[in-house]
Amino acid sequence: MKLEGIDPLHPSMFCVLTVAEVIGCRLRLHIDGYSECYDFWVNPDSADIRPIGWCHNNNHKLYPPKGYSETDFDWQLYLQSTGSQAAPSTLFTCRTAGCGFSIGMKLEAVDRKNPGLVCVASVADVIDDRFLVHFDNWDDSYDYWCDSSSPYIHPVGWCEEQGRPLTAPQGHPNPENFLWDEYLQETVSTAAPSSAFNLRAPHGFQVNQRLEAVDRRNPMLIRVATITDTEDYRVKVHYDGWSQQFDVWCDGDLCDLHPVGWCQRTGHPLEPPPDSPPLPPPSQGVCPTAGCRGVGHIKGAKYTGHHSAFGCPYSDINMRKEVVLPDRLGGERVITLVPVTLHQHGNQSDSRRGVQVKTESRGETLLLPLGKRRRLTDRLSQPTKFIHLKKEEEGLNLRRLSPESSLQAILHQSVFLSAMSAQPGRDLSLCWEQHRKLLPGVAGVHADTVQHWSVQQVSEFVESLPGCEEQAKQFRDEQIDGRAFLLLTQRDIVRIMSIKLGPALKIYNSILMFKHTEDGSQSYAQNRSQSHSQDRSQSHAVERSQSQDEDIHT
Repeated sequence: MKLEGIDPLHPSMFCVLTVAEVIGCRLRLHIDGYSECYDFWVNPDSADIRPIGWCHNNNHKLYPPKGYSETDFDWQLYLQSTGSQAAPSTLFTCRTAGCGFSIGMKLEAVDRKNPGLVCVASVADVIDDRFLVHFDNWDDSYDYWCDSSSPYIHPVGWCEEQGRPLTAPQGHPNPENFLWDEYLQETVSTAAPSSAFNLRAPHGFQVNQRLEAVDRRNPMLIRVATITDTEDYRVKVHYDGWSQQFDVWCDGDLCDLHPVGWCQRTGHPLEPPPDSPPLPPPSQGVCPTAGCRGVGHIKGAKYTGHHSAFGCPYSDINMRKEVVLPDRLGGERVITLVPVTLHQHGNQSDSRRGVQVKTESRGETLLLPLGKRRRLTDRLSQPTKFIHLKKEEEGLNLRRLSPESSLQAILHQSVFLSAMSAQPGRDLSLCWEQHRKLLPGVAGVHADTVQHWSVQQVSEFVESLPGCEEQAKQFRDEQIDGRAFLLLTQRDIVRIMSIKLGPALKIYNSILMFKHTEDGSQSYAQNRSQSHSQDRSQSHAVERSQSQDEDIHT
């Protein structure tokens, strides 16, 4: 069946969608013309899906499948050419309520991807009782839909009243002295009226209550779960039988949270805690990760299962990094598919609105994820009162990154520090911190483990390195196992195997790290100890690189 709906990775865009899978009362939707990696799950009553023709009837732009012209796209012709049918309008939930917001109004809003920031924002779209929050001068990947009761939106002037910093629009000439009156006049816009904001009551969840929750890292599954902590508007969900490292904070009204018995009533399979009888049969082969049955894949719906750590959503390798995809719209930007898991503590409490933001309590130091879309890096270059980095930054100096900087450029710089050194073994410890961040799948893996790898395992590892997907087949063809892999030199990789310099640097640098894991870890620990004794803050970046694995294709 075909329908129209919002792309969750581009919330401002309505796309042509196909129902790819139905499990119980949940739908896996496919964006026509693009990879299955961009498929996503929704409930049938979602406000993000509409019947065909809705965009045309409601003056919204519909983005057709890849290869189709926006002006010439015709639903009836498309249905005929694809041999498909439209989803009946009776299947969609009807909404008629309105709200007090209008397109173009200004407000202050929490950046949901960087929740420590409250930013200048605009109302970009209004549909029924929901509106689209857009952060001025940023791309739409940070936009989100909400209603007037959301605890993440505030009227103009809220930050000043609360004594909190307000992040000015990107490129603002004087962000430290941003003034709303001047900005409203410059943009010929108005502030959203305070009467439009209607904060909802806190949720009623309590600690130790049981529920059924969609697995954030593997959304095709719903697991037995427990509430382990609460805030006014958020809950901490623990998946029973799994390590606490998989716990997630989410909004109390999230559509992925269900009461006990929901799966049975709707016909959706419920994943019991690991080791609880009866045990479901493994999906594909044997996954080495404890508790995993090989169901699903870290790269999304493109693969139905996995049999190695590189494809496992729960493996240590994938838990240490963010899983990203190239933006389906093209360009250099990448999109986060699975966020990195950060263990955070300490609360910043919003006394008026009841929002608590989890942050790391480290004085004036902020832990900075290495954003692939440049947003947080650019924001940190704007002088705001509550964000400081120590002056003598070791490794990556995030303040000096230009707007055009990218992970690829930083990684290229990092590997040159050791791989092109006359004495790479000695110099490796000097840039250990960078390698830990930029090649997280390598950190902590010792050469004794690598030498026992099979040819397939070596190939899968090479494929998991950013930009080395094409070289993985070459390693399979050459029958390079773990022992042979460790014996490779830079000359072997570049000249004999004829691998391009960029991928060769990453591969060779990984070999060096495998060989020097213990020395590098000790050096890193010593540096951390010395830094602590001098009472100097360290700035850490969490690597966000992509890992591709062709374990099992649908």
